[in-house]
Amino acid sequence: MTAALEKDAVKLACTTCGQMNRVPLGKLGSGPKCGTCGEPLVSGKVAELDPKALAAISKKDELAVIVDFWAPWCGPCRQMAPEFSKAAQALKGRARFAKINTEEHPSVSAKNGIRGIPALILYQGGKEIARLAGARPAKDIIAFVEQSAKLPRP
Repeated sequence: MTAALEKDAVKLACTTCGQMNRVPLGKLGSGPKCGTCGEPLVSGKVAELDPKALAAISKKDELAVIVDFWAPWCGPCRQMAPEFSKAAQALKGRARFAKINTEEHPSVSAKNGIRGIPALILYQGGKEIARLAGARPAKDIIAFVEQSAKLPRP
């Protein structure tokens, strides 16, 4: 288990304002909100990121965060979106889910070595820990996160 999850709280970056928040592990499942802007930190929904928010959560979050790199013109990306949302709901309070539009933010693809979409990158403890390419059903996304990351117990 990571050092962060051996403690009684984790640090989470707000996807809206970038502020760091310390959240007790026991409160992860009850919808904690950012202390600065009031936006949900762990909602069971997929957060939409910009490059600044992606940098903050990928480098600072202690809880696992899986990011879907996608584009609106991509058929497989659109097909996977509801499955990604189902996985986010299933892992609410244990992992965070986010997406970034590579068409709106093309520099993100180059910076992260994205060669095809959809692409899922799993971050934890300030670094990338795993990748998964291609559209996947919710059960595969959940299994990928559970096998690759250190998650708090439900």
